Amino acid sequence: MREKLVYQCQACGAQASKWSGQCPDCGEWNTLLESAAPPPRRKTLAGRLRGVDETPARIVDADEVAAEAEGHKPLGIGELDRALGGGVVPGSVVLIGGDPGIGKSTLLLQALAAHAKDRGQRPLYVSGEESLRQVTLRAQRLGLTIERLRLLAETQVEQILALAARERPTVMVIDSIQTMHTDALQSAPGSVAQIRDSAARLVQFAKQGSTAVFLIGHVTKEGAIAGPRVLEHMVDAVLYFESERDSRYRVIRAVKNRFGAANELGFFAMTERGLREVSNPSAIFLSRGDTDIAGSTVTVVREGTRMLLLEIQALVDASQLAHPRRVAVGTDANRLGMLLAALHRHAGIATQDQDVFVNVVGGMRIAETGADLPLLVAIVSSLNARPVAADLVVFGEVGLAGEIRPVAYGEERLAEAAKHGFKRAIVPTANRPRRAIKHLDVTPVAHLGDALALSG
Repeated sequence: MREKLVYQCQACGAQASKWSGQCPDCGEWNTLLESAAPPPRRKTLAGRLRGVDETPARIVDADEVAAEAEGHKPLGIGELDRALGGGVVPGSVVLIGGDPGIGKSTLLLQALAAHAKDRGQRPLYVSGEESLRQVTLRAQRLGLTIERLRLLAETQVEQILALAARERPTVMVIDSIQTMHTDALQSAPGSVAQIRDSAARLVQFAKQGSTAVFLIGHVTKEGAIAGPRVLEHMVDAVLYFESERDSRYRVIRAVKNRFGAANELGFFAMTERGLREVSNPSAIFLSRGDTDIAGSTVTVVREGTRMLLLEIQALVDASQLAHPRRVAVGTDANRLGMLLAALHRHAGIATQDQDVFVNVVGGMRIAETGADLPLLVAIVSSLNARPVAADLVVFGEVGLAGEIRPVAYGEERLAEAAKHGFKRAIVPTANRPRRAIKHLDVTPVAHLGDALALSG
């Protein structure tokens, strides 16, 4: 029997028995969305699925739960496990999004194939977009071992959960959440109501068992996952695939993770045999080699738990416009304007009549303040046409008073630079290492003017 439907306002939460263009309570337009009416008494999803026993809710001690809790289980792909915080947690739900063709389905198919190699694991791949023949052909093209990999082509959530309740998979992939639908609603698959209710049922199934669920999500033109914003709040982790146009490299970023560090990164390269892990991503972003180049500076940033060496390039040229341009790719344009003002006030270097272009090589985006000092070093180097030494690494925050402020994990950054063969480092005074770092000459600075003099 079809469940009773109600229409809920997304602005105020009011419910109505039929749809109308305007909410009768708050007056907002086009905010009433279809949803299933709550049952007269609370019933768990597990109780409605054959083969799953319904257990009443009860209050327990935290140490009792901790004793039974399971930790991370590696999937077998190191960079994906890193982004997840060490592996997948039983009963968790992970949402992964990215542009079409970037490799979401390929990566998870590879992950399930690697997971299936461990005897006792029962991964299930649910395809709502491709036939089972298409999935199998893709797995064969990638050279994957699929003897113990289970496949299902279905889009009805109730049918998927009924089969999963009997199969009891350890990991289940839903490809994709936009193709799923529930018979409780009349709207078409892909609508906001269908995505929300389908995801809610999948989340509830995962939480009442030990199955880890991956949801593949399409993205909009703005780069956000299509569907209601609440979708990202319902899941335990949100991963985004990122890539520059025409680049073979892929970055998977954890923007939310309840079981690990947020902003953790995993690096891959797309090949004919699928996605291959990149164990040394810093080598991707250091393109200039041993050549001294004007307007180019190397810095060390921290992304999640990983230290990355990045190259910052700047181009300063005489402007022909009344208002010179300030263009920043990979960093904050507003912060660039503030740093240029500090450069003029505390180092006496003016750029009011110059166009300033800044770019982070490799398509990465730097959100931390440790890139302030290398950015200004690159700008002054381009302005004066004086190359920065290729064996020099720089990091530090620049304050409005011209002081060089410390950044977190200074010694770890220096150790990463030394590992890649850098010989000199300019760092904030407070980031002076407690013990000498082999083959790395560290120069601490306290003021912007001192740092610029040493870098030239």
